[in-house]
Amino acid sequence: MSDNAIEILENVEIKPTSNRILILRTLLREHSPLSLVEIETELGTLERSSILRVLNLFLEHDVVHTIEDGRGITKYEICHGNHHCSIDDMHPHFFCEKCNKVFCFENAVTPHIDLPEGFHIRTVNYMLKGICPACSSHLNNMTE
Repeated sequence: MSDNAIEILENVEIKPTSNRILILRTLLREHSPLSLVEIETELGTLERSSILRVLNLFLEHDVVHTIEDGRGITKYEICHGNHHCSIDDMHPHFFCEKCNKVFCFENAVTPHIDLPEGFHIRTVNYMLKGICPACSSHLNNMTE
């Protein structure tokens, strides 16, 4: 997927308004999923309701998908498929129980599950929980 926000929006037939471009660029810059509050804080100039409307539009057009971050908070992440989110976009994530950061494991393979006939997967939330390397090293330094 391109990192050009206007091109991405035009490819999925979304009119590239200034709010949509700002929100998409914010998501494209990040290397991990962002919550509504994090996007609002990052932008500072848009109201939460405006951001949510744009995010819902992006969800409808498969520009983003959502994950639950390990605490019940919905986070938004760019879909890298061409005009759609696929199971390949649904990579595992790691939630650090110490710093509350979410890390993407884009190159990790998620288990394949054969579903009974008639079931269709729309989203996968594969969340690992534990302590990230930065927090682990901080804990180790405190105990030494």
